[in-house]
Amino acid sequence: MEKMSEAAMHRLFSAVLCLQSEEECAAFFEDICTMREVQDLSQRLEVARLLHEGKNYLEVSRETGASTATICRVNKCLHHGSGGYRAVLARAATEGGEEA
Repeated sequence: MEKMSEAAMHRLFSAVLCLQSEEECAAFFEDICTMREVQDLSQRLEVARLLHEGKNYLEVSRETGASTATICRVNKCLHHGSGGYRAVLARAATEGGEEA
C-alpha cells in the first residue's frame, strides 16, 4: 500500500506542476478538493506569509481567523519543516507577483 501511495503522491505533485495558469490551478483544486479544503490550504499559506512578515500569533489570528493550534503548526513547519513554505514565499517575492 505504501508504494502505491508514493506513486499516487508523485502523480499528484506532477499534475500540479503541469498546470500552466492560475485559472487551470483554480479549476484543478476546485475539482480535487472541497471548498473547505481549499479554504483551509489558503488560510495556512496566509498564516505562513504573515508569520514570515514578522506578525505575532494574535495579529495572525485576527487577520486570518486561524486558531492558535493552526498558527503554531504552520510556524513549526515554516521554521523547522521541509522548506515548502519558505520556497513558495521566497519565489512569490522574487517573481514580483502577488505575494503568496
